[in-house]
Amino acid sequence: MGTLILLLLVALTQAETNTGSCKDMLQGYLTGQLSSSLGAYQVEALRREFKSFTDVIEKSMMEFKEHIKSEVKTHTGNSSVVYTRWGKKTCPPHADLVYSGYTGGSHHSHKGAAVEPLCLPRNPEWGMYTDGYEGNKNYVYGAEYETNSFKGYIQTIHDHDVPCVVCLVRQRTVVKMFPARKTCFKGWTLEYHGYLMAGHYSHEAGTTFTCIDSHPDTLHGGSTSKDDKFFYLVEATCGSLKCPPYVAGRELVCAVCSKK
Repeated sequence: MGTLILLLLVALTQAETNTGSCKDMLQGYLTGQLSSSLGAYQVEALRREFKSFTDVIEKSMMEFKEHIKSEVKTHTGNSSVVYTRWGKKTCPPHADLVYSGYTGGSHHSHKGAAVEPLCLPRNPEWGMYTDGYEGNKNYVYGAEYETNSFKGYIQTIHDHDVPCVVCLVRQRTVVKMFPARKTCFKGWTLEYHGYLMAGHYSHEAGTTFTCIDSHPDTLHGGSTSKDDKFFYLVEATCGSLKCPPYVAGRELVCAVCSKK
């Protein structure tokens, strides 16, 4: 900011000097106070003064623009974004771990369910509380994979509990999940890719489409079905959804990408 102010002061000082000189010559020429034999010389001098004046302004504006660009780059370089990597316990190598936790949410049968899943930390803190279920509340449950109808490794984690991790990536300004993509669009950086999952279409609780990592982890000791919050794979259904390019009954992938 100090450099910017200095540039403006220099430009204004030089502009005032040149403006005064031009003004004196022009007034003298128009009132006849200058010799006619010197008229042509004075007009040329006036042109030179005016060009010098415009050069100073142009140079100052160029320096001003470069300074603004530098400030913008510095601001962008210091920015960072946070996202949740669902189904994993660790962040990608280029991202910093904020915390690792348990995926939770509302029960699949509750009509008043909250829609968004939560990444619950492993070290919870408490405010005022009363132990015991009292009825006039909402509830948070753990989540499990429902993948027995798929194949490969994903099928083997059926009924296992779902971990999550919150990650911070530096020098980024935005992060977004792209459905039906396992790579990022041009100009974006891949954070992770996986399979699109959500609650069962027939269950009463509303859910959101969530990108579960392509090679998900599980929580130790969490392989028994508890029928709380579920994550099912999502398939494409043709109709208003155009097929092709989509294919009826095919599981959808997803990618989480960031951008500077």
